[in-house]
Amino acid sequence: MLNRFFAFIVFLLVTTTLYAQADSLSNTQDTLHTISRADTIRGDQDAYDIVDAYRSIFPRKDTADVPKRRSGVAYLPNVNYNPSIGAQIGAKMVAGHVFGDRENTTMSVFATALSATTRGIIVGYFNHDIYTTENKWNLKGNINIARMVGLDYGLGIGRPLPSPTPDELILNNPERSRFTYNYNVYNFNERLYKQLLPGMFVGAGVFFELKRGISVNNEEDISPNRIYSEWNGFDDTQNNNNGLMLNFQYMTRDNPNNAYKGIYADVVLRSNQTWMGSQHSAYQLVTDFRKYWNLSKDESNHVLAFWSLGSFKLGNDYLPYLDLPGTGKDAYARSGRGYTFGYFKGLSFYYTELEYRFPILENRFLSGVVFANAQTANDQMGTKLFRYWQPAGGAGLRVLFNKTTRTNLCIDYAMGRFGQRGFFLGLNEAF
Repeated sequence: MLNRFFAFIVFLLVTTTLYAQADSLSNTQDTLHTISRADTIRGDQDAYDIVDAYRSIFPRKDTADVPKRRSGVAYLPNVNYNPSIGAQIGAKMVAGHVFGDRENTTMSVFATALSATTRGIIVGYFNHDIYTTENKWNLKGNINIARMVGLDYGLGIGRPLPSPTPDELILNNPERSRFTYNYNVYNFNERLYKQLLPGMFVGAGVFFELKRGISVNNEEDISPNRIYSEWNGFDDTQNNNNGLMLNFQYMTRDNPNNAYKGIYADVVLRSNQTWMGSQHSAYQLVTDFRKYWNLSKDESNHVLAFWSLGSFKLGNDYLPYLDLPGTGKDAYARSGRGYTFGYFKGLSFYYTELEYRFPILENRFLSGVVFANAQTANDQMGTKLFRYWQPAGGAGLRVLFNKTTRTNLCIDYAMGRFGQRGFFLGLNEAF
């Protein structure tokens, strides 16, 4: 515990220095606008963030009489910690730009990073979320290449089966024994949305998710992945998860990094296609709903936030084992605080969370959260979705990292069942 605390202090100092160096780019007038005027909430620009803290300690002399806009490009340390990946260090570049009138056009965001973790994971990615003038079109996508070391705890929600066979006992894994897989990941996905009404979009896309060199680190060379793959006709050493997407999105939230009010809803029909390289055709309906209530007229960052995330199997065909929905398998791997990544998984999976966010300091430099979540999954051995639930909860501290984009440094401690607990460190809110 003490070592982690000191590690956080060192990280905070390094982050302050590096971010202040990135902020010095604002000595020249930058053409990037990091947030639309419509997204600005009263009090945000009067808040006190890490850059302000750095400048108060190391004031600089301005060489011009006119105020300078902060740069929309930031070079950041890509630092993270959670029980699944261990400690992560790397470099990240984040940029924002408004391609139109800031009154009616949402900020477009670009990010790229390269990082490594103490568990031997190496990840590189490029993400983009682009809105054209007046939000007429929205283009989302990412490229991701990684060397993964993944933890696995079996299929289902951790409930013992009555009279299981030897294979079912390994796959169900009621004792939650840990299996470790090594594999390479090559992912690409792209979605194009057309605005129908303000905040409402429909679209389509493609995805290619390749895993190669899958191996398990245990003496018996037997694993839930191997048993599931034998049952359902998959190659347990490699698989392709490729197909098409149909999308519906509705969005009224005021900021993607840290919303104070509004709604975000995304419904995706994913269709694995054999003609695109998938080993089997399969259909999955993925839903993501988030709602934010502002609780105070005086404090815009006093918020109650709700998250509902689901992935539901349609039809009789199956996904590859490592592509099954589960804990932390949302787009940014932020769900399920209190458990390691993939701790629960199923043919279908549902997750819900409620978080209370409150200010601590009047200048917004420090704020806090408390949260509770629950998840449920089915399996191939008779357990039904929504029948059993696994809860978790915790609390966290927020340090205002960038007041212009409302980016927080998030430090959470969460606890679940089966002795699962740990610190979760990252930039931006979990949802």
